[in-house]
Amino acid sequence: MQKKDGSNDKDLRVDRFEPGADLGPIEDRQEYENRVNALPDNERQLAQELSRFADLCQYFEREKVDVPAEIIEELGRTARLPIARRLEAMKKLNQRLMECLPDVGDDSRIRQ
Repeated sequence: MQKKDGSNDKDLRVDRFEPGADLGPIEDRQEYENRVNALPDNERQLAQELSRFADLCQYFEREKVDVPAEIIEELGRTARLPIARRLEAMKKLNQRLMECLPDVGDDSRIRQ
């Protein structure tokens, strides 16, 4: 059923995020790269920054360190921005998050 904003009920289904669905997780790294590279330039750059953010958050989780609350709050506000401004905001958030990386030992190759 088409709605006034051009969307339909299919666009709102949660099962679209399930494995194998059009918005589900992509296990194959090559398929992920192909999809990202097929995006328009701004969207491709944004997808890459969002992936970096997710990777950083996974690292924090593995190290059992909480992502700072102010970064999470800013992420929520960033999601409402137009793509070009969201891209710049995500770059800044990634930089701030990297500055919060915990030291993982003297042999760390992340913080030098």
